[in-house]
Amino acid sequence: MNRSKKLIIAILLVILAGIWIMIAGALFMTPDLTSESKDILVLASDKYEQSNGGVDMAFMVHLENGSLKNYTPIYPGGMSHPTQPAPGGLGGRMMMHDCLWDGLDVGMRYAQEIVEANTGMHSDAVVLVYDEGLDHIIDSVRPIYINGEESNLSAVDMVRQNDAYNGYPGNENVQGTMSRGDAVMELAKALANITKDPDKKNTMIQTALKEYSNGNIVMQPQGSFTKLLATKGIDKLA
Repeated sequence: MNRSKKLIIAILLVILAGIWIMIAGALFMTPDLTSESKDILVLASDKYEQSNGGVDMAFMVHLENGSLKNYTPIYPGGMSHPTQPAPGGLGGRMMMHDCLWDGLDVGMRYAQEIVEANTGMHSDAVVLVYDEGLDHIIDSVRPIYINGEESNLSAVDMVRQNDAYNGYPGNENVQGTMSRGDAVMELAKALANITKDPDKKNTMIQTALKEYSNGNIVMQPQGSFTKLLATKGIDKLA
């Protein structure tokens, strides 16, 4: 398996682990991600930055017949909605960072529309993961090692540690040397290493399921990923 596949599978494990054992009724909702080619927009959000959280990073995950093929990192900076005004009296068009402001359901749809308008990439489903949920998953299986060194940082701070903040004013004083996408991948690799321990992997799954129930992992449509994972199983996404 190539490196990019391993890394995105790690991300899917973190975001989606445990969801496939949710209520069976959800398995019959559409779209069916187990057939043909489908694209899933994954949003990473800072939960308490603003109303309903600010979107700081995204990935488009491409599946063919339920099997992972590739992913594309999406940087929200500069992406705006083609028609929606900015919420909260911010002025101008709605930026992708602020798309969740008025609510999760409409916000996740706005995110799809923003990405499609700016990149041409259409998504069949959306998964939102809050940093709080990811922190709880990480905390349940510590210690975690980033670049070979144990880290006690939060998920966001682990990414920031490596992020070069390319394109942002003042980034000449930043210690990180990676793009934000690569910084996220370093965290994904660290979590993938942890899942090699069956007990810790099970702990991660149970914690992820709890975070889904607590609203820190959100899917639209709700049953799309549960149907995929119930049909294929996490291990089959390789």
